[in-house]
Amino acid sequence: MVFDPLYMLMMLPGMLIAGWAQAKIASAYREGSRYRASSGATGAQAAAAIMRAEGIENVPIEPVAGQLTDHYDPSKKVLRLSETNYEYNTLAAVGVAAHEAGHALQDAHHYPLMTVRNLIVPLASFGSNFAIMALVVGMMARSMWFIWLGIILFSTTVVFQLVNLPVEFDASRRARKELQRTGLISPEEDRVVGKVLNAAAMTYVAATLTSIFQLLYFFLRARGSSSGRRDDYV
Repeated sequence: MVFDPLYMLMMLPGMLIAGWAQAKIASAYREGSRYRASSGATGAQAAAAIMRAEGIENVPIEPVAGQLTDHYDPSKKVLRLSETNYEYNTLAAVGVAAHEAGHALQDAHHYPLMTVRNLIVPLASFGSNFAIMALVVGMMARSMWFIWLGIILFSTTVVFQLVNLPVEFDASRRARKELQRTGLISPEEDRVVGKVLNAAAMTYVAATLTSIFQLLYFFLRARGSSSGRRDDYV
């Protein structure tokens, strides 16, 4: 494998931000795990209470293996919580569960950006699976057609990340609002929950920046390859 200084230069900021974001969420989650919610609600109970308060009764809540594997599946209308967040009544568990319930609220209320995100998912999934393959083929075969195809495919993942950012921030906003409105946490506990959710949001920011830097790298390399090929004909 050829070492490319430009790649390291382009990716280093994203890698540093991603590392910082992971450390931040780990620290915030540990802090939130030290405190029990005054309401005594577990993550599963908190998510159910939030959805019930909004008239959502048809979304099952299921435990899933792994750590921080929590997610809402809009295609199956199922909210899945990692076993720890499902069973425990810590502020971290309640906060994460409420965030996922926030996605269920977005889905039920037809939040426009979530609708757009759901439409983009298949395209972004296809793009992420085949972009690198097209780029590698293009560079090995010196085919600009494949290189630009790879860039276009990869750009779909960047578009997904950009659309996903406001969706995640909005879900956290809904979570904190509903947690206090339903009495699941106190105003004092909201500070701890807020730290957990804000730290989690930064991981999405880091992922978006990393994707943008990677796309920019591919674009610069493509421009360089294109210029080199034109020079061959001079």
